[in-house]
Amino acid sequence: MADLTHGDDADAVNALRSAVMRLGRRLKHQRVDETLSPTEMSVLGTLARCGSATPGELARKEHVQPPSMTRIVALLEAKGLVRLDPHPDDRRQKVVTSTETAEAMLEESRRKRNAWLTAMAEGLDEDEWAKLRAAAPVLEKLAHL
Repeated sequence: MADLTHGDDADAVNALRSAVMRLGRRLKHQRVDETLSPTEMSVLGTLARCGSATPGELARKEHVQPPSMTRIVALLEAKGLVRLDPHPDDRRQKVVTSTETAEAMLEESRRKRNAWLTAMAEGLDEDEWAKLRAAAPVLEKLAHL
């Protein structure tokens, strides 16, 4: 295992953190619907990846408190982006499901962000592009640890 506290490894971690944060901020600006907060977009993305969930499950996945998730879900429901259905096993709970409108908006958002990232990547040479392709699965793993 690498020593992430000293020398070249620490410098690499610092550079990675800085680059990922800058890139993330720039990608966040490539939204289709400017009325949605980054948190609302993240919740819709979680529903797209993981499927329907209770507000409590969404709160855990999004690392927010349950009352905050309840407010976020209410906002998304008011915008027609999610629907609340009765829980099949527990009548006290609801299940949050994204709507077709949300799915179409997410697809358009992905398309816009991918187009922007593709345009940025055109500035890379073939060796840099090969390294980026090789790094993508590692970055994906880090994102989900």
